Amino acid sequence: MKVHLIKEKTIRDYIAGNSGSKASFEEWLSKAKLADWVTTEDIVQTFPSADFLGNSSYRVIFDIAGNRYRMICKYSFGSTSIRLYVCWIGTHAEYDKLCKQNKQYTVFDY
Repeated sequence: MKVHLIKEKTIRDYIAGNSGSKASFEEWLSKAKLADWVTTEDIVQTFPSADFLGNSSYRVIFDIAGNRYRMICKYSFGSTSIRLYVCWIGTHAEYDKLCKQNKQYTVFDY
């Protein structure tokens, strides 16, 4: 199933404020647009460093730019596509702070 990214504008806005991230996020976007996912294993096939959060959160963490940036997305498999909701984007250090506050399961900044 094709990936329906909600909202790509969130990523574009992040890139605009963090110009050093542009090439890495563009690469991620290119791969996601070409992806054909049916299971969570397919996500890992496309992005081997992807990690899934537990607690039935249906969230995946993508490492961007060699783990310099992190992006948390909520996913939902439908009958014709997988919806990927961008919940949070930040640096690895910002992600660590988020985890210390145990907010990685509930954050939805975008």
